[in-house]
Amino acid sequence: MKNIVVILAALSGIGFLTSARLPESGPLPAVRPGKSNTTTSAPARPPIPEQKPESGKPETPPVKEDSPNSSAIPEKQGPKLPSQQTLEEQHLTIAAESDAEHSECVKELQSLGVVFKDISRIDDGNGCGIDKPIKVSEVLPGVKIKPDAVFRCPVALALAHWMKESVIPAARIAAPDQGNILAINQASSYICRLRNGAETGKVSEHARGNAIDVASFSFEKGKDIAVKPRREDSTLIGAFQRTVSAAGCLFFTTVLDPESDAAHETHFHLDVLERKGGYRYCH
Repeated sequence: MKNIVVILAALSGIGFLTSARLPESGPLPAVRPGKSNTTTSAPARPPIPEQKPESGKPETPPVKEDSPNSSAIPEKQGPKLPSQQTLEEQHLTIAAESDAEHSECVKELQSLGVVFKDISRIDDGNGCGIDKPIKVSEVLPGVKIKPDAVFRCPVALALAHWMKESVIPAARIAAPDQGNILAINQASSYICRLRNGAETGKVSEHARGNAIDVASFSFEKGKDIAVKPRREDSTLIGAFQRTVSAAGCLFFTTVLDPESDAAHETHFHLDVLERKGGYRYCH
């Protein structure tokens, strides 16, 4: 009888074990090396790895235009092209000139024999004007400028040195039978306009009193020597023009001659625009 009870109890324990369920989560049995666990199922919802940004840095969340922080990311705008500007749009001001520098320049003009006079400050609006203008009637003793030219003192000083050290010596070699140079005939000094007289673009250096256009040279004898295209001119006059054009870059920061473009076929454009690093543009 005892043996039967023991057997029944053992059978009841086996039935209980077979009907019991394992918990849904819990430690999984370790997999032996070299064998795969084919009976164990993976977790129902495996974690999804976060995607890294391509740049390796966290991305900046976009800012809406109407957001209070919309100014945190400024809108990128391309530079305004010169051709879209007018004198009114450029909001220019007349550059102030140092009293000491102007006084020193005037002393140098006087030592060279330049005939000039100080005139009242010019302000034509829109950035056109000269703080300390002068009117020049003779660039050197006996060499007139026709008509009288108005510009800043540094232009007159560069013009006097160019004439004395380059133009006059070259003319004596190229045109010895024509005598001395009596006059420079200028096409433009101070004038309020854009570059090359265009309707749009940047303001001209003429409008700042920094430039002079030279059209021709008058001599004691013979015809004037006009500034015109002479690239293929193999005469001494052609050599004279090319020589004084090249030498102009020793005294001016910008030299444009008839070989530069169609806008300068009839004159030299000479100016004293200051550029970074002392850069000069001569063509």
